[in-house]
Amino acid sequence: MSETVYRKIVEYLEREKLDAYFVSRTVNVRYVSGYSSDDAFLLLTKEKKYFITDARYTELAAAECPDYELIEWKSAYGSAAAAAAALIKENGVRAAGYEEDHLTAGMLARIRKELDEQNAGGGSATEFVPADGVIEEMRKHKTPREIECARAACAITVRAFDRILQDIRPGVTEKELAANLSRYMVLEGADTMPYGNILISGARTSLLHGIPSDKAVAYGDFVLMDFGCQFHGYMSDMTRTVVVGRANEKQKEVYRLEQQMVAETEAVIKPGLPVKDAYEASTRAILNTEYLPYHYKGIGHGVGLFVHEHPFIGPASKEVFEENTVLTIEPGIYIPGWGGVRIEDTLLVTADGVENLTPARKELIEL
Repeated sequence: MSETVYRKIVEYLEREKLDAYFVSRTVNVRYVSGYSSDDAFLLLTKEKKYFITDARYTELAAAECPDYELIEWKSAYGSAAAAAAALIKENGVRAAGYEEDHLTAGMLARIRKELDEQNAGGGSATEFVPADGVIEEMRKHKTPREIECARAACAITVRAFDRILQDIRPGVTEKELAANLSRYMVLEGADTMPYGNILISGARTSLLHGIPSDKAVAYGDFVLMDFGCQFHGYMSDMTRTVVVGRANEKQKEVYRLEQQMVAETEAVIKPGLPVKDAYEASTRAILNTEYLPYHYKGIGHGVGLFVHEHPFIGPASKEVFEENTVLTIEPGIYIPGWGGVRIEDTLLVTADGVENLTPARKELIEL
């Protein structure tokens, strides 16, 4: 895949009249080059591909990126900025695209300073052009291999969910459960670099992105788990909410409405549908209820090498659903001081609808 992506970037450079593209975002470095670690940059010209890192990663980079010219910046140049500047000068780059939303102002300033010094004080002859979203747009459409990695990550997540249900009981803390959940995903086959998982209980379940705490789970609590893993870098994202003990009538009502919100949203998604129409579908179940003020307008997002990618699903979106994209649907109801319910699936958009990659049970589970 890396050579195909590189050719697309070359086409972009030719179209935009740029000489090079400097890639700094870790997931984009991985997508373009196949490199699976961090602390690396790419400088791509129309003829050459440079991989810039330090001595800690050169062996791995040489193995994973054999078609790149490997630049070890520390011993040869003293800094990554100096290495980038030297390569820019060596290749006569007059205009370079860069990821403005990721590259720090400090590093860009250092690259410019290095170019000034290398040009003997005559000033940098290179223009740096913001070029955000170029690789992200490529990442939105998944190849068959990417889809299989996403499918595997989701299957691992579902298996871990089945295991964690056995651990949830009064007295165990949110932190303990969150640690077990991460461990189960690794044991089930996930990459050993899990990202932050949410596992919260009781009234804390109204926190959209609550951090697991020392709070002990109590009888009657909702327990909300928003979690996922990576498989060869590709991520899953799933949320389920369960009850410890018997649910009360309000918990049953809110959960039933949440189920309906998710089902009605997933039912309308297909290629060509405006993303905002899915948001409208997500609110129908609660339009004439007391719960409308307690939903959140961001009801889903794309997922791939990063957990939050395009498309972002909400009322202001101008995008449409496209085939072979992987995304989540996660409307929720969050009532401060009482609690919340969220159900989230990872979906593959197919030619005529969606395939649910996280088909874990969604009925109300009372433990």
